Amino acid sequence: MRSALILAGLVLPTLVMAQNNPSAQPARAETAIIVTPEATTWGPAPTLLPPGAKLAVLEGDPTKPGPFTMRLSIPDGYRLPPHFHPADEHVTVISGKFQVGMGETFDESKLTTLPSGTFGLIPAGMRHFARAKGATVLQLHGTGPWKLTYVNPADQPKTTSSR
Repeated sequence: MRSALILAGLVLPTLVMAQNNPSAQPARAETAIIVTPEATTWGPAPTLLPPGAKLAVLEGDPTKPGPFTMRLSIPDGYRLPPHFHPADEHVTVISGKFQVGMGETFDESKLTTLPSGTFGLIPAGMRHFARAKGATVLQLHGTGPWKLTYVNPADQPKTTSSR
C-alpha cells in the first residue's frame, strides 16, 4: 500500500503534464498536458518496428534527448523479436494483453501475460521479446532518444516506401 501511495505521488503530477500538441513544446512542459483518447493522433510506427503497429506521441520527442511519453497500438498476434534498449523501458498496458519474455530467442514457454493496467520496467540492455494477445495499446515512457536493437540483425524489418 505504501508503495502504491509513493507511486501515485510520483505519477499523478506527471499525468497533469500532458497536452494535445507536444511536439510544439519544449522538452519540459510549462503548461499542463492533457490528451484524451479522442484527441490522440495515431500515425505509422517507426520502420524499426514490425509492420502493423501505430504510434502516438503524447509528450516530448522520443528521437531526441529528454523525457517522452508515447503509445503503441498493436494488433492481435503482433510479435516483437528479441531486442533490447539502451535505456530503461517503462511500459504500461492500457488495453488488451501483452505477453513478454526475457532472453535472446523467442520462446513461447517464457511468455508472461500482462493484463491491462499492468506496469513493467525492463532495465537497459535486457534482452526481451513480446507478443500481443488481442488488440493491445501500450504506453511507453522514458528518456530519449528511444532506440531498439534486435538481438538478431536479420529480425530488423525491411524499410519500404509504403510505411
